[in-house]
Amino acid sequence: MSLNADSDELGFELPRRYFAATAVLIGVLMSAIDSSIVNIALPSISHALQVDPASIIWVANGYLVASAATMLISASLGSRVGERRFYTVGMVLFTLSSLGCGLSSTFTMLVAMRVIQGISYAVMISVGLGMYRVIFPPSSLGTIFGLNALAFAVGTAIGPALGGLIISYLSWPWLFYINIPLGVVAITLSFTALGTDSRTEKGFDWLGAITSATAFGLMVVTVDRIGRWNSSIVLLSLITSVVLLGAFVFIQVKTKNPLLPLDIFWSRRYSFAVISSVTMFVSQGIALVALPFVLQHTYSYSVLKSAFIITPWPIAVAICAPIAGRLSNRFNPTKISTAGIVVFCLALGSFVLLPKNAEVGNFLWRITACGIGYGFFLPPNNKEMFLNVTKNRAVTASGVLSTARTAGQSIGAAIVAMVIVLLNGRLADSSGMHFIIYVFGLACAISAISSFASMLRLHR
Repeated sequence: MSLNADSDELGFELPRRYFAATAVLIGVLMSAIDSSIVNIALPSISHALQVDPASIIWVANGYLVASAATMLISASLGSRVGERRFYTVGMVLFTLSSLGCGLSSTFTMLVAMRVIQGISYAVMISVGLGMYRVIFPPSSLGTIFGLNALAFAVGTAIGPALGGLIISYLSWPWLFYINIPLGVVAITLSFTALGTDSRTEKGFDWLGAITSATAFGLMVVTVDRIGRWNSSIVLLSLITSVVLLGAFVFIQVKTKNPLLPLDIFWSRRYSFAVISSVTMFVSQGIALVALPFVLQHTYSYSVLKSAFIITPWPIAVAICAPIAGRLSNRFNPTKISTAGIVVFCLALGSFVLLPKNAEVGNFLWRITACGIGYGFFLPPNNKEMFLNVTKNRAVTASGVLSTARTAGQSIGAAIVAMVIVLLNGRLADSSGMHFIIYVFGLACAISAISSFASMLRLHR
């Protein structure tokens, strides 16, 4: 049976619907575990590979930049190659690159494998979220996006503790080996439950692909190099990335088969939902990358203790996201997601007020509040995005959402690296307190922009 045949308002038949969704949810779970394990282990990998803290962030950021730069390309290719086939290719590549990360013997090789892993993540996630519109009826979208957020939260919750245990008792390559059995299960389910590919589109926007990938990649790299490159080079690079983005938009207007059909942004509510997502993910990326350095360098906690201190964030998301998803089926999803952003913004701002002799409890309530806000934002906002596009634009909307996440998080990680460089790598004592004020002050300000964009959706 084809995806096209099943793409009516009833979705897939039972129980195939649940097996198909599981194939996608495992991919989400794997990516969440992978990113959260790496974040908590960055200081340890830095020591093991003898790399400075500002550079080791590229173990995380190489993955994010690669996925952000190729997400729209992958979404466009997915609609031409076929969703099921494309998702399966991405899952196979992600599993193999996880093995490559574990076998890496140098920093350069590890970053290269992480780049491949980021590209494979873009391949599978760019079409995976869009397939929810085919697998489930519209009345269940809030619920499945809640479960999607739950899978991401569970992976993020498991990641820090699991990463701390692995670093404490094994070695860092095992951070990546754990993806392999999950990948095998997901590959099997994608073959058996997703069905054959839907009708594919023709033509591909190669010029748009090149300009978008270059623009996204150059922008993130430039932010990361602030403080290390000459200011004139930084300014020139930023201007070049903006010009490339402008050229990309112009190409999309003129080309016959655009990489990103701009008519998707005709919906005002969809456009503001995208803006809210991008800024939310930037602030989230800053916080999640900065926290391990704050806990391990500024406050001298062990890797394992740091992991457990961060764990309440994803646990709160795991509890709140399904609730928010179900509530969005009954109430205005924009109001729910806006309330979540406000809570998240205030929680980030509270980190600026951390005392120099902060205890564990000072971190726990702040981290938990971040998770609550994030959990109430994500599922309703995702539902808002997908309900304000036509079904034939579902794959494109999936690519935009995934690009918003990866681009936002990669820019957030680059901002953390920039602040570390500007502080000359000093993250202890008074310099560490300055680091906290700078990174969480920026995260709070950026999430405030997200709050404003979301509030604009409340006024028609």
